[in-house]
Amino acid sequence: MRCIVLASGSKGNCLYIEGRSSALLLDAGLSFRETAARLACAGGSLDRVEAVLVTHEHSDHIKGVDAVSGKLKVPIYATKGTLREFFRTRRTSKRDQETMACHFGEEYPIGDFFIEAFATSHDAAEPCGFLIREGDLAIGCCTDTGVVNDPMLARFRQCNAVVLESNHCPVMLREGPYPEMLKRRIRSKHGHLSNTATAECLRVLGRDIDHIMLAHLSEVNNTPDKAKASAMTGLGLSMNDVLLTIATQAGSTPDAPQKIEL
Repeated sequence: MRCIVLASGSKGNCLYIEGRSSALLLDAGLSFRETAARLACAGGSLDRVEAVLVTHEHSDHIKGVDAVSGKLKVPIYATKGTLREFFRTRRTSKRDQETMACHFGEEYPIGDFFIEAFATSHDAAEPCGFLIREGDLAIGCCTDTGVVNDPMLARFRQCNAVVLESNHCPVMLREGPYPEMLKRRIRSKHGHLSNTATAECLRVLGRDIDHIMLAHLSEVNNTPDKAKASAMTGLGLSMNDVLLTIATQAGSTPDAPQKIEL
């Protein structure tokens, strides 16, 4: 089981998760052409994709969903609230589209995988993260949330690897160019995780996780070095036992792989 970053950040988000014989896309914030090009560069295969999982309806996660799912002829899995907003505001075609409304706490089989949506805290209709299992292996994905609560931590503890937001450095955000209203939104419990909040989450998880991927870093209010340093502080004595990867907007390339392999 492996997870490859095609893009991660405010300009577009997409993860490719591959099992023994099938694969999933988690979010589709890139065009179909860009998704296909990046996946080919990263060594994945669109032919294996059996579904697109969508965390919420913000454009950097959903703007390519209609084209990608339509061209691949695969269903969209998302919460009822996200699907409602997709059809209301983000749909670009009139063709029939297969969808599956995910209910929190229920597992759904897709190819090699079982997936489960869990609630996150973000300013969207019904945002979620996903727990994705293949056999005894599991990856948790949580890229947009203002807080990490106990139910979310309980799910992360079931995982071998976690893709977790580390959006901003609090000092860079405070001193940066964003208007105050946007800064308040980012800092809120329905906004985005700071490096500090992510580090606290990792402090709690400790050695429970084999691989952590830091995702959705702000290009204005964060740097990979700051996110990594904060995460290492949070891991403390566990830092040598956990593999840490930084996901970026550029995605994975042969020269700079951004992936989890289990």
